[in-house]
Amino acid sequence: MAATSHPAATLTAIEVLKAGGNAVDAAVAAVAVQSVVEAGSTGVGGDCFAMIALEGSTDIRAYNGSGRAPAALTGEALRAEGVEAIERSSPHAVTVPGAVDAWCRLLSDFGRMPIAEVLQPAIAMAREGYVLTPRVAADLGLQRDLLAVDPTARATFLVGGEAPPVGSIQRQPLLADTLDGIARDGRDAFYRGAVAEDMVDYLRSLGGQHSLEDFGSAQGDYVTPISTTYRGRTIYECPPNGQGVVALLILNILSRFSVSKDPFAIDDLHILLEATRLAYAARDAMVADPTGSDGVVERMLSSTLADRLASAISVDRVAEPLPSFDTVEHKDTVYLCVVDRDRNVVSFINSIFSAYGSGLMAPRSGVLFHNRGQSFSLVAEHPNEVGPRKRPMHTIIPGMVAEAGRVVMPFGVMGGHYQAMGNAHLLSRLYDCGLDLQTAIDLPRLFPLPATATVEAETAIRTRLGAELERRGFKVEPPRTAIGGAQAIRIDWERGVLIGGSDPRKDGMALGY
Repeated sequence: MAATSHPAATLTAIEVLKAGGNAVDAAVAAVAVQSVVEAGSTGVGGDCFAMIALEGSTDIRAYNGSGRAPAALTGEALRAEGVEAIERSSPHAVTVPGAVDAWCRLLSDFGRMPIAEVLQPAIAMAREGYVLTPRVAADLGLQRDLLAVDPTARATFLVGGEAPPVGSIQRQPLLADTLDGIARDGRDAFYRGAVAEDMVDYLRSLGGQHSLEDFGSAQGDYVTPISTTYRGRTIYECPPNGQGVVALLILNILSRFSVSKDPFAIDDLHILLEATRLAYAARDAMVADPTGSDGVVERMLSSTLADRLASAISVDRVAEPLPSFDTVEHKDTVYLCVVDRDRNVVSFINSIFSAYGSGLMAPRSGVLFHNRGQSFSLVAEHPNEVGPRKRPMHTIIPGMVAEAGRVVMPFGVMGGHYQAMGNAHLLSRLYDCGLDLQTAIDLPRLFPLPATATVEAETAIRTRLGAELERRGFKVEPPRTAIGGAQAIRIDWERGVLIGGSDPRKDGMALGY
């Protein structure tokens, strides 16, 4: 079974599985397709994280495929230039993309198929064309002004300066050539040679500090997953620089309370909102590149911190003030999961950050750059301060759940900042409310914007509970876009079946055979 946010990607994964590929082959093939057909959410110019459980074992392998800042970039230099925040389309927002390195490494270590075969569906769609699905077309329309600024992005995604409507056919021939090179020559086709020269030349022409050495030395890392226990199940996440530790902290806080089976219970949602606000305050004070931030995971997952934050929650009134911190918006991502016939399990998340990333596209290679460097702080001595070869704090977090010593569910919730809360809320709906997977994904969502008492809430929650949340001190608003997206696959070991769910807020689906 495969569950992704785009039908072409889900179908590609199934076709790879039917052709004899395993879950890793299918996951990389699917995400490569998404990098073409869902270019506003992911791409070769972005980053990824992955978790792999071979035959459902809890000996989970995790990979940090997030990129680093250029070796020449320092917070001190930016502050000296008067830079107060890294802007979205600044070359300083572009860290060296880590996704391609991760794809190649995971395929080499765990796949059955060569990368030349795995990338063929994506290459064909980039060269021959793909149809804009509703969510992709909507995101493209919202980013028209951003894309119109960069000449290559404008020529690739817009028609006559306007975003094409749903059902339009789009092609990316430059990206097709780049993917074709990776298929032939592996990661070196991206991080060295003509493609790397194109990326570095373009970023430097805009004032970036990137070098060919920054790209040539790019490499992700295998990392040890972190975990907590929630309602008798073990929940696994990737460690920092991702925010998976925040999802686990929210679950630790929730575990201090009794939660009803009603997913609309106002007190339960109030507790969830407050747990999220407190956990995110801790995140922005502590989560960063693990280099130089030793002990953060232990502190954030300690019983002492969970007890202290839980005791700060009043069940009928918003807590004010929260700790102050600086932050930026975090937006676009794709998540997918695959389980093969041998019960190899892949939880995979790939992102270019904001919708269509930085809006900057390398002119000869067609690489659309992410803007993940916006996550850096410019506050001197902050754990997440921008610095040479440093990784920024990341919002993208794949997850896994285990019971009785076996993985029972890969899962992920997209939506930037929302992801940590989204992971915790999905699990609470499953294991507190006892809902089935698709219902838990479908139900309306809410999210407290970090550092505020403002809650974005989808229509059903605003209609039903908005007035009471306002009475408790929250400011309730409609979301600017759909809140996140989710995919998951539940493994029923006893019956030997797979049960998938995919979010209606995206274009995708779960398919199995």
